[in-house]
Amino acid sequence: MIALIPVLLGVSILTFSIIHLAPGDPAQIILGPKATEEALRQMREELGLNLPIYQQYLNWMGNILRGDWGRSIQMKMDVLPLIWGHFGATIILTMVSAVLASLGGIVFGVTAASKGYTFVDRFLMVLSLVGFCIPVFWLGVMLQILFGLHWEWLPISGMNSPGQTGFFDMISHLILPAVSLSVGSGAIIARMTRSSMLEVLEQDFIRTAKAKGLRRWKVVYRHALKNAFIPILTVIGMEVGFLLAGAILVETVFSWPGIGTLMVKGILARDFPLVQGIVLFVATTYVLLNLVVDIFYAYLDPRIKYN
Repeated sequence: MIALIPVLLGVSILTFSIIHLAPGDPAQIILGPKATEEALRQMREELGLNLPIYQQYLNWMGNILRGDWGRSIQMKMDVLPLIWGHFGATIILTMVSAVLASLGGIVFGVTAASKGYTFVDRFLMVLSLVGFCIPVFWLGVMLQILFGLHWEWLPISGMNSPGQTGFFDMISHLILPAVSLSVGSGAIIARMTRSSMLEVLEQDFIRTAKAKGLRRWKVVYRHALKNAFIPILTVIGMEVGFLLAGAILVETVFSWPGIGTLMVKGILARDFPLVQGIVLFVATTYVLLNLVVDIFYAYLDPRIKYN
């Protein structure tokens, strides 16, 4: 738990430094190209951009610790409520993608392991390698062209159709972005599942289960998969964090109203407080997710104890 502090501190320093090293002047963006030097100077003072970089960082972190995440330069709103307002859409996309990636990856991995070193195994692993290598934004555009423009089966942007707010309408908008986001993570989970399952399937207790005459699916799913699940769970926990970060690209491609779309707007507008707040928020969520996964290990394997 204590290790979370230096991790988040390092993330905050890197985020703050990278944002401030990027070219462009927020004051110039806010006031426009015809702003006078006096107006620009006053705006920089108002935003605190005239202070030394370390002083700006210390002020920002001090405010964060007090619960004040700053105020968006572009949208004139407090950053934290703005993030929360868009976080729900990102969580929906991330969780659905995580479920698709986990189910698909585990089924592919278990199938490959149970058919170990056969044509089926090699075919599924080649397929997972292709899925891992496909850029998520390219896949998203291809799905838009194929299913949205060519066949006109599914909507290609937004979270709901104009005038529609129903659950099934949202699901239809969710399919393409969720599939785009889940393919790469599903491929990683599939490869880890196969590797872990092959190791467990060679254990003596699996041979004993087979010798007792248990059905193959019981041996594979009830005995082998349960004992192989800890490294799989580790990868799933990590991939949920990557999905949360990778949602930025998918949200941009599909105009999904989450924090990814919000972050892109902040970057283009050089909105320091907004971008820094989003990155820190996502990093904190990612670290906490991995902490939950570590704690969940003890539930899956009673041999693991935490002092």
